[in-house]
Amino acid sequence: MLAKFLFAVFFLSAACSRMDESENEKVRKYNEKREAIYRLDHEKIFAHCDVFEKKREKYPWEDFSHGGILKITKEYFRCKGSDMNPPIKVIRGGEEIFDCGGLDKHGLPFEQNKEFVYPILIELLNYIQLKSNSLVVLTTGHRCPVHNRYADSSKLASTSKHQLGAEVDFYVEGLEEKPLEVVKWIMDYYQENPNSEYNRFFKCQKNPEGLKQPGWYNKEIFIRIHDKTEGRDFDNRHPYPYVTIEVRYDLQKNESVVFDWEKSVKNYLKY
Repeated sequence: MLAKFLFAVFFLSAACSRMDESENEKVRKYNEKREAIYRLDHEKIFAHCDVFEKKREKYPWEDFSHGGILKITKEYFRCKGSDMNPPIKVIRGGEEIFDCGGLDKHGLPFEQNKEFVYPILIELLNYIQLKSNSLVVLTTGHRCPVHNRYADSSKLASTSKHQLGAEVDFYVEGLEEKPLEVVKWIMDYYQENPNSEYNRFFKCQKNPEGLKQPGWYNKEIFIRIHDKTEGRDFDNRHPYPYVTIEVRYDLQKNESVVFDWEKSVKNYLKY
């Protein structure tokens, strides 16, 4: 008897619910308003355009322009220094010489309110990577005066153009023992980018101090090779010969590039 009663209650509830839904639907239809949308014959919802596949654009750090070898930028030239606290020191001639804080303490030299490295250095290094299909390893790019003295405290190094972003030391992976091939590519760059003032290279009549090779120069740059036992500063503590390129002439300003103490000490952002 109880079961029949519960069934009756359930049936009546369901019937009432359906009646409510039906009434709501009638009210909705009664109140809804309809308005036709009119368009002219020549009107289109969307303008017609051809469909084609668009490749994803690369992020700046994905610029693999040399067969998978990252393109060299001015970022590679940042002063190595040391982020050790307290700073690393060496003792030469009884004097304590401390290293700088590197990336954590300062940036690159400034030119027109932007961080700056002489563009020809970047261009030449990427050209070498393209021709050799090998990685160029920068051992020294920019040196702040503090790190410059730490890496090489000799009098000759005190006027290094590394401090201006106008000099670079490097070797090429797989060609560590063939620096002359690297020099040839540098000269080839000028033959492929002809300019009568810069195409011709001259061999130095006198060897730079402490070097076996005399070096080569044109109007814009100076090239020299350091043997395995030559030019060993704290940035070049590897067992390979290496090449140095130094900028002699600024094409943009049409003037010689010379060491300037004021620029080397004050012309970079300190953090």
